[in-house]
Amino acid sequence: MRQITRICWLLLGVLFIFSGLIKLNDPVGTALKLEEYFEVFAQDFGRFFLSFKPHARTLSLVLSSLEVILGVALLLRWHLRKTLWTLLVLLVFFTFLTFYSAAFNKVTDCGCFGDFIKLTPWTSFSKDLFLLLLWAVVFFNQKHLRRVFAKGTPGVIYITVAAAVSVGIGVYALGHLPYFDFLPYKVGNDIGKLMKPSAALRYKYIMERGGQTQEFTDYPTDTTWKFKQMVTLNPEAAPKITDFRVWNDEGDFTPQLLQGNKLVLVIQNTDHADRDRFTTINQLVQSVDSSRKKIDFLVVTSSSPAEFDAFRHEVNLAAPFYYADATVLKSMIRSNPGFVLLKDGVVKGKFHYHDIPSRAKVEELL
Repeated sequence: MRQITRICWLLLGVLFIFSGLIKLNDPVGTALKLEEYFEVFAQDFGRFFLSFKPHARTLSLVLSSLEVILGVALLLRWHLRKTLWTLLVLLVFFTFLTFYSAAFNKVTDCGCFGDFIKLTPWTSFSKDLFLLLLWAVVFFNQKHLRRVFAKGTPGVIYITVAAAVSVGIGVYALGHLPYFDFLPYKVGNDIGKLMKPSAALRYKYIMERGGQTQEFTDYPTDTTWKFKQMVTLNPEAAPKITDFRVWNDEGDFTPQLLQGNKLVLVIQNTDHADRDRFTTINQLVQSVDSSRKKIDFLVVTSSSPAEFDAFRHEVNLAAPFYYADATVLKSMIRSNPGFVLLKDGVVKGKFHYHDIPSRAKVEELL
């Protein structure tokens, strides 16, 4: 039992640290997932939960850092009993969220491991049950973990360092972009190619007749069979991007956007867009106009025409603008505003508004 307990102890600590670091890599994405939960809870339990939405980023940073800190504390066996009780509170909270998502089909991805590992609701719930099992083994066999690796002042120092590092990682990612981009619009990806299947999709058809169910690879011509379900046999070949579309009053602009050199300023919404950087942004806009690389500058937003018209006059932004779905723009870049540089639909660069590039840098990437 000693060996099993130590394996469970190690697994539990490492998984908590890993989960926390993955979320800290993209705290904006974690905050968006929390906002999704708050909206669902507001519908089901009361509008009180909407009051948490403005604080989603802070909660994202706190909860993700807490996972790392508790994981480190567990591995150091620092105040082991108190650490385990705190871990239990966090585990019960996460288990409730994943069960609620799975049982009522409310949030289809819990965001447990960010965008690095996508889990279905029931898989997420099973993962949390597994963590609870690890916790139980460790908690009820603490006698096999008597040796403490950090006591007194050294322990406090280690935990303080872990807290400072984890919070620092998250704060930097909030003010810039994720260290590792796991989204479909990451640098190097060809948007146009990802909008198409990588191979011909194959299906099977589940049909029903007289209480019997049967699968067919070709749709049956026998009309006595009633359609029940269609299942993709090679889902990995499906398009990775299915909702990307850019338009204006004249129609769909998506094909034109994916041709030539384009410097796209993404303004997710005008209400929360940082206005302080537009002097520098406008200077970049003016400079790329004279580039020999023939770079077209444009703006894409999800705000309404009236909202964006008022905004562009406020910040003196003179550029053609188009519209896109808000969720798509949040996936494109974790910055509002933010730049996405495209060459024939291939993402060549992404820039937070704290890291606005020079024209020379833009030309270098094309």
